[in-house]
Parts: sequence; structure tokens; C-alpha cells
Amino acid sequence: MELETYAQIKTKVKKLLDLNLDHYKDEQMRRRLDSWLVRNGAKTWDEYFIRISKDPKELSRFRDYLTINVSSFFRDPERWQSLKETVIPKLFKEARQRNPQNPTLNIWSAGCSIGPEPYTLAMLLDDVSAYHNHNILATDFDKGALAKAQNRGPYTAEEVQNLTASQKLNYLQPGGPPYYVAEKIAKRVKFKEHNLLSDPFPQNLDLIVCRNVVIYFTGETKDILYRKFRDALRMGGILFVGATEIVPRPSEIGLKGSGISFYEKV
Repeated sequence: MELETYAQIKTKVKKLLDLNLDHYKDEQMRRRLDSWLVRNGAKTWDEYFIRISKDPKELSRFRDYLTINVSSFFRDPERWQSLKETVIPKLFKEARQRNPQNPTLNIWSAGCSIGPEPYTLAMLLDDVSAYHNHNILATDFDKGALAKAQNRGPYTAEEVQNLTASQKLNYLQPGGPPYYVAEKIAKRVKFKEHNLLSDPFPQNLDLIVCRNVVIYFTGETKDILYRKFRDALRMGGILFVGATEIVPRPSEIGLKGSGISFYEKV
């Protein structure tokens, strides 16, 4: 794809979807766009944009594709085990020190996609009765992904493959595939539309979970987001990132490494 064509596409996408592709890595996004045009049988981007301007369902499919909704329950299980065994006990200990009568964790799942991440949080916390006091806010820019999350599914066998037999029994509705999250878990999560690149961040958070989202952005945008995550955390709060993600020079923005995939505000 030529740069001039890409510039025109970015202008159209901003107008139709309110999505600024300047924040995404150019080469990666251009490959995705080339693949999408071929997949949908359009000869030119002008032809395709005429199509989606008249077809809301196709516009929604295009948005879903650009915002890259890939997720699963307990993705990278060893990291979630670290969260359960090390990070959560630390955060609840600090919550008890602040409020012995009602220790509560405020948690944000940022870029939650179709919902497995915040539901994983709810399942993990439900496993330990002492951790039932928590607020989980889950946000994403993609309305289609949020709708699926709020509907509690459906989820494929592949998306729930990291759940144990006991977890499937306790936290999913009977039957499947496809699978749906049980209401007792779904009611622990509040979903909300949110644009990481333009909307205000929630504040005074104990834990932010943003995994495999920031990796798609440019270096400059990554730096801005990591600083905004830092500001959104209370002192001692934790940022939980993807297994292959590293916050560059964390000390320069007020974070320190606290195990693989975890960064603490200092």
C-alpha cells in the first residue's frame, strides 16, 4: 500500500469510526488493511468505503477488525497465577491498612475486548472468599466487542480452554460450546465504552489490567498511555501487562518492575 493511499484511508477511518490510525504502527496496520480489502472482494478502497457508508453491519465488522479483538480466559496462565498468589494478597493487605472495616479493590480492565479478561479477574477473585470486595470496571472502544462481553458470550472451546473443569462448572452456564459466563460472575463486572486515546482515565485504582493492547501502538503513543496508567494508579498500585510486553525505562515514569508483566507505582 502506498503512503498516499494510507493517508487517505486514515482520514476516512477517522471520519467514519472516530478511530485515529496515526497512533498505530504504520507497517503493521497497512498489512492488515491490504489483507482486509482482498478478503472482502473490493477492487479499491473507494469502492469499499462506499459499501460501508451504506451498510452498518459491514462498518461494524471493519471496526472489529481494526481494533483487533483477540482474547481468551486466563491467557498466559502462569501470569494469572502470579497475580493470584503474589499481587492480589499485596493489594488486599494495603486495602485493609487503608480501611480495616471494608477493604476494597478498585480494578480496571482496559481494552477488555469481548470480555474474557475482566471475567477472568472476577473468577480469580471469587476463588478466594476473602477477596470478594472489589469493583471491576471493564472498558473498550469497540461497541460490538462490548456487546458480546455484556451478553456473557458466546465463547468458543478455544477461548475457554485454560479454565479447569471445576472453573467451567462453577463459572460457565451449563452446556456448550458455545459457552456463556454464569450470571454470578457477570454481575461482578461493569462494562463501559471508552477510548484509551482520547477519554479521561478512571483514578485511584489498585490494579490496571491492560494486556496485549498497547503493543499495537507507536512508541510515542505507548509512552503517553503508560504515563496515563501510572497517573490512574494509587501509590503502590499495579499495572498488569501482556506476557511479551515491557514498559521501557519504567523508573523514568514512576513505575518499577514487580515480577514479569507487573509494574508498581512508586
